[in-house]
Parts: sequence; C-alpha cells; structure tokens
Amino acid sequence: MKDVTLSDYAFSGIEHGEIADLRTLDQSDKTRILYAGVDVESDSAAAVFMHMDQSTVHCETRDPGVELLDIKVAMKRYDGLPEYAWKLVPRDKDEFTRNVAENVHGGYFIRTKPGAKIARPVQSCLFLKAEKAGQNVHNIVVVEEGSELHITTGCSTAHNATSAAHLGITEYYVKKGGKLTFTMIHNWGQNASVRPRSVGVVEEGGVFQSNYVLLSPVGTLQSYPTIELNGRGAVGRFNSVIVTPEGSHVDSGNRVIMNAPDTRCEIISRTITTGGVNIARGHIAGHAVPCRGHLECKGLILGGGRSLAIPELDATVEGVELSHEAAVGKIAQDEIEYLMARGMDESEATSTIVRGFLNVDIMGLEGPLAKAIQEQVEMIDSSAM
Repeated sequence: MKDVTLSDYAFSGIEHGEIADLRTLDQSDKTRILYAGVDVESDSAAAVFMHMDQSTVHCETRDPGVELLDIKVAMKRYDGLPEYAWKLVPRDKDEFTRNVAENVHGGYFIRTKPGAKIARPVQSCLFLKAEKAGQNVHNIVVVEEGSELHITTGCSTAHNATSAAHLGITEYYVKKGGKLTFTMIHNWGQNASVRPRSVGVVEEGGVFQSNYVLLSPVGTLQSYPTIELNGRGAVGRFNSVIVTPEGSHVDSGNRVIMNAPDTRCEIISRTITTGGVNIARGHIAGHAVPCRGHLECKGLILGGGRSLAIPELDATVEGVELSHEAAVGKIAQDEIEYLMARGMDESEATSTIVRGFLNVDIMGLEGPLAKAIQEQVEMIDSSAM
C-alpha cells in the first residue's frame, strides 16, 4: 500500500459558508457527486447533509423520525456523546485516527427515534473541492430499538485530477431489532488518498447491511470496516463492487465478528482490475453457536494489473459454520463460447459477462443514481474492450 504523507495536505484554512440550496452548486460539481450517489435535484431524501473540504455546508432534516446534526453541534448539545463518541474506534488506532481526533472538521450525527421506519433514505455527501485539501470527518449513526434507516453516502473530489486526502471515522450502533442499510459510493479521482476507519455493533435481532461501490479511479484507498454481532439473532451483510484502473491502489475488505448465538453474516465482493492493484480482504470470526457465515471474493483481471483475494475464517467454538469461496482470474473462455453460440460476437459476449459481474441490482439503487452507476459500468465495459 502506498504511504500517505499527511504533511503533504492542508488540514486547516479551507472552510466554506452554508449552502442553503444544494441545487445552486456548479453543474460540474453536481455531476461529480451524482456519480457518487448524491442527487441534489431530488426531494426524495428524509434528510440531507453535505460536508465540503473542512466545513459542513448543508444539514437539513425532513422527517420527524430522524435526527441529523453536524457532529460538532451534536457533541456540544449532548455533552460529548459519551455513549457513542470514540467508543468503537480508538482515537490512537493509527496516525489517521489521531489526526481526526485532534482536529475534527465535521461529519454527521444521525439518530432515529425508537420504532421509526424511515421510508426515504438519508443522503449525505463528503466532498473535496480544494487542491491539496485534507479532510477530517467523524460520523456517528444510531439506529434506535425497532427502527429502520437507509443512509446513502457519496464521497467525491471536484474532478478526477484533484489531489486531496480524506480521513473518515464512522461508528455505527444498531439497537435491538433495528435495521440499518448503509450504501456508500466513492467517486474520488486518480490523485486522492482515502483512509476510512469504521466499526459497528449490532444488538439482538438487529440487521446491518453495507453496500459499497467504487467504479472510478482512486490514488490509494485503504478500508476495512468491522461489524460486531453482539446480540442473539443479529445479522451482518456486506456487498461490494470495486474496479481498479491503472494507477489505482485499493486495499479493502470487511470483517464480521459473531459474538452471540443465532447470528449470521455474509460478505460478497466483486472486483475488476483493469491495470491497477486490488487487494480484497475478508474476515469472519465465529465465537458462539449456532452461527453461520459465508465469505465470497471473486476478481477479474482485464488488461493487466494485480488482484489478490485474502479470505480468513476464524472459529473458536465447536459447531460454528463458516465457509468461503475465493477466485481470481480472467473471464472463462467457456462462458464466452456459450454466449457466442447463442448469437453474440466475442466482444458482445465479453461485455455481457463484465456487466453481469458488476451487477449492483442487489443493492436496490433507483432513479438517477441507478442510471449514473449503469453509465459508469458501461464506460468500464467499453474501456475493457
């Protein structure tokens, strides 16, 4: 993994004022963040948050069942959030967590009311616009007992060549019977350095589902979110679709720790390397029975690059059921021949396989967001051909 030298970036002095209406953003910025899953033209979100460089510029709640605050406002209002802040991610875990702890620029605090079923997603955007900007954000999500919430977070630079660093800390709390779906879409750029650090806990009967999409270049990204299933019947799911073009170096993965009986989890990863480096990690640990976990890492190499799959299963109690499937390689010739026998030429057959491999339908994306993702898939498909 390429080193990130924090002194290369400015972590102060790049502030912005409030933006009351995100529709007034430059069209180029709106296009960039749309490809990160944020549609500022839509009124369909339950709440909207935007952090630009080193300032929260928009924070709006539209549903009485969900609370949305800038993290610094929440820390003041709730006396430092002693139940939640820095309880899952240690401040001194590494140089990146220390940098955020010492100088938090912002981030969001999202909390549902107990029993609230938030039908519309909460939409957030973490945006880097200034050249050489360093961004420190700390996010906390609390899904109260019996409530349901979907958060879509888009992270992006203003354009593909922007050189910037994003350090993001996120702590998730899913209470008894709660359900959190967290969809994150990255649209960084070839010179961005990205270091998120995320940990969550799920109580009895709770569900945490993560969807992660990275289809555009990134300089260097290191991400390894961990979820602990601490209550009976808790469920954790991770789905990720990642493409690494030439110049991109991605070291990503997911970790689930099952600490209670009747828990289950699934980690599904799809990666395509078109010249870059992709390391796909997965770790499932079972410490109670009964519990079941499955890990699946599949990677394709199209036109060069390097792809590594590193699955880990850790069972410490008799009766734990864990399985994994990992495969890295090229498109199977028999699959191409199968489609060619049904009337496609070789290019069409390969294209169909690539699009199917990158299918993000499982994530339930809709509207302009689904269209934008599909356009990116088609661009990757064309470049691969």
